[in-house]
Amino acid sequence: MRAAIGEELKAFGLSTSQYATLMMTEAHPGMSVAEIARAVASSRQAANEMLGGLESEGLIERRPNPTDRRTHQIHITESGRSRLAEASIAVNRREAELESAFTPEQQKTIRDWLDGISDACR
Repeated sequence: MRAAIGEELKAFGLSTSQYATLMMTEAHPGMSVAEIARAVASSRQAANEMLGGLESEGLIERRPNPTDRRTHQIHITESGRSRLAEASIAVNRREAELESAFTPEQQKTIRDWLDGISDACR
């Protein structure tokens, strides 16, 4: 599924990690680089490089953390929100195509299982 979604995201100039980061920064403004790295299962260095690409495209911005001068908070920009909204349409369409092979009961079972795995990983 990640590969199928990744193919959709290429048209928007995004990787799956970048797409996930835009989603997270929209939902949780002010995340740190370390929090983003953990969320996308990468090293802090790799997350910093990925964020650098998003920042150079104007999709996110780093702001000083008012309580910790050593870190920055990551915020999505209006341009980032726009790109995320456009990409989400394609991602949702592709996910619906992939899910169409399963019955509603199977889809619920799969979602319950994924939620359980996600909870177990926290």
